[in-house]
Amino acid sequence: MLHTQRSFGGSCVAPHHLAASAGRDILKQGGNAVEAMVAAAATIAVVYPHMNALGGDGFWLIHEPGKAPVAIDACGPAAGFANVDFYAGETQIPERGPKAALTMGGTVSGWHEALKVAADWGRPLPLTTLLADAIGHAQYGVAVSKSQETLTAKHIERLSQSPGFSDALLMDGKAPREGERLRQPRLATTLKRLASAGLDDFYRGELAASMARDLEALGSPLRLDDFHAYRAQRVTPLEVSLAEATVYNLPAPTQGMASLMIIAIYERLKAAEANGFGHLHGLIEATKRAFMLRDQYVTDPERVPTSLQALLSNERIDAEAAQIEASQALPWPHEPAPGDTVWMGAVDNEGRAVSFIQSIYWEFGSGVVLPESGVLWQNRGISFSLDPDALRGLAPGRKPFHTLNPALARFNDGRTMVYGTMGGEGQPQTQAAVFSRYAFHHMPLQQAITAPRWLLGRTWGESSMNLKLEDRFDDTLVAALKAAGHDVEVLNEPFSDTMGHAGGIVHHPDGLIESAHDPRSNGGAASV
Repeated sequence: MLHTQRSFGGSCVAPHHLAASAGRDILKQGGNAVEAMVAAAATIAVVYPHMNALGGDGFWLIHEPGKAPVAIDACGPAAGFANVDFYAGETQIPERGPKAALTMGGTVSGWHEALKVAADWGRPLPLTTLLADAIGHAQYGVAVSKSQETLTAKHIERLSQSPGFSDALLMDGKAPREGERLRQPRLATTLKRLASAGLDDFYRGELAASMARDLEALGSPLRLDDFHAYRAQRVTPLEVSLAEATVYNLPAPTQGMASLMIIAIYERLKAAEANGFGHLHGLIEATKRAFMLRDQYVTDPERVPTSLQALLSNERIDAEAAQIEASQALPWPHEPAPGDTVWMGAVDNEGRAVSFIQSIYWEFGSGVVLPESGVLWQNRGISFSLDPDALRGLAPGRKPFHTLNPALARFNDGRTMVYGTMGGEGQPQTQAAVFSRYAFHHMPLQQAITAPRWLLGRTWGESSMNLKLEDRFDDTLVAALKAAGHDVEVLNEPFSDTMGHAGGIVHHPDGLIESAHDPRSNGGAASV
């Protein structure tokens, strides 16, 4: 049985143990939580390429004791040439290949902006130190994970048609096997360039020029002007006030509003027993209410038709909770969004905390690996519609809808919690499961993550949109959910990747740090 880790010197949690170790080692060298997260983010872009890469997006929540949380939107917008004319003859944006690589990769700019936030926290560590582990793993190789092997084999037919994918991420034309050594020498050179020239070189230096040339030559609409124009932005986080905590998440274009709404609705319905019918039914029905509003309102920040913060008012939450029937499920389905991502957290010995998420959208994103830099590019822009009148219609400079949303809670008793998960539609649901178990039902942090989970809707390439449960739930609970009208499917897995890879860290006012990671992943909680 896994137990919650406890320490006083700091901690880093990630869905791959090498990323967690990279962050922990920065903390041991006197680095802060942001520096630890940059090291972890760079490392996981090397060791978990099916989930994220330098050509993807990221979002940050940064907590410094005594100050308001800082949110960073590192989501890249659609290219200047990305319009309906560019996709003439297409009924939708292609899911893979160069035309799927239509939005700027924002995550490296997010690292840069986060380091600016932490600039006055003490003498900064050099980039050569922060990126050292990532460079080493890219140059000398990393052991392929089971999930990388499985997902490469699952999508190899389509991905192998994307330029550069086979050379970079296949071995002799086949999916690499678990435990094989994967080297990425071009990516190592790119990371060395960032360490010496600075992170801004990704957008306004030699590296930017190289990537822009390659993208244009391959048929992407991205150009050098798109690189030059991009900078990650500090934004005001959304928040919801609960009886014992204030919880924060990211605004549009993310689904952070939905994650906050689910737990706020559930607080009104709170069941007496953790993991019983009332707990699951309440959260599932709250998810439905939140997702309907999310799909009605969340889009590019400049086009949101109503205030998302207003949707989190007590009056609106009360109204949504009142529409939930205690023993009857609202008819579903709803068209969900897939996505593959990594969530990571870090807390240092000063109580500064980071909740961070980084993604390339689908497994391996667009599948395009740039020939000079070895950078894998995302396909986040395929969430745009080619209907210009749609809420999420494609236009140059617009930001795509994002499933990404890292969470942070500040409790009235002085605790700070960072938590999150990967998993597309499953992110708000898993966040709600973990937070409600820990905060409302007082389960230990590791148990809150390890306990059986559920997913309403489709993710990880599944076509069904029913309610999926891991098979560790009691048969009587499954029967009660079916009797209430839930379309239940019990997966033949006790710990399913379908449920995402979650993690969490809690900092207590006396300096105690509790950390937990998901046994469903290759991850770890590395403490100082």
